[in-house]
Amino acid sequence: MRLFRPLAVGLGGLALALTLPAGAALASNGTFTWLGPGGKAYSLQNPPDNRCLDMSQEARGARNALKQPAAVYSGKRCRGHETQLAPGTVAPSGARFASVVFNPR
Repeated sequence: MRLFRPLAVGLGGLALALTLPAGAALASNGTFTWLGPGGKAYSLQNPPDNRCLDMSQEARGARNALKQPAAVYSGKRCRGHETQLAPGTVAPSGARFASVVFNPR
């Protein structure tokens, strides 16, 4: 029985590795940038998919340089007016937003 234990552990680990999604599948690829207070540029690299992120301060002029779509919202918790941003598009420079979701469903 002891001979089979290492084999069972190895096969169990392989099965787990094959069932878990790859890290890239859980995040959008590319960079999302926006302007904060005083016109300072901020960016987020490879943000998580389908998860609402609230902005902690003033945010405007979103630029979606991701390979997936994004949606910005006028309110926190992805509520309020929604603006869809296709891959490679830019929101108007004065367009403010309070939250964002990447690769929305």
